Amino acid sequence: MAVLQLLIRLPRPMGQVWPSLSTAEGLAAWLTPVDVLQPRLDGMVTLGELGTGRVTAWDVDRIAEYTVDGGRLRFHLEPDGESGTLLRFTREGEDESAADQRWQSRFQRLTELLAA
Repeated sequence: MAVLQLLIRLPRPMGQVWPSLSTAEGLAAWLTPVDVLQPRLDGMVTLGELGTGRVTAWDVDRIAEYTVDGGRLRFHLEPDGESGTLLRFTREGEDESAADQRWQSRFQRLTELLAA
């Protein structure tokens, strides 16, 4: 099992970042189409090509974790200065040599979306 950890600085406060990680519309804007998202612990989730599974951690405004067929995705938000957010991202899944670059591209889209 491979583990990818990224630290991303985002140009918005946590309250403005949270919907991008915790709603179907927010995730679809930068990550993948979302067919199902029950925003609660043990809720169902289907994240496009990433797979189907459950919400395995849910701390409103701070932590969203989705465990799907393709592995585990954990988004952990922390304040970063007066108006920014630090996103600690962890992905556990099968070893994929191109996975790092795909995730970097996805988070570039998220950063651009939040900066607009």
